[in-house]
Amino acid sequence: MSDFDKATKVIEALKDAERAPAQMALPMLNGLLGLARTNQEQPLEIEEARADVFLAICEIGKALHRGQSADHLWTPAIDAAKKWMSLAR
Repeated sequence: MSDFDKATKVIEALKDAERAPAQMALPMLNGLLGLARTNQEQPLEIEEARADVFLAICEIGKALHRGQSADHLWTPAIDAAKKWMSLAR
């Protein structure tokens, strides 16, 4: 699966997880972490964008796990995934 395809899936899943209750969103986020990892070297810009997505997903997961509001974290995570997608074209 290409980075573009992975980023597209991450964006869709983040939007779905944002609408879900925390108990359902957490497993969805955990499933995304594998998509935000890579086994192959990419140009630095793509690696940085992918890493930003990974960290954004982790931040949302931490907030939800702690019972805190993640409302302010969804948009930056989706934006990071969109950046990753645009660089991966």
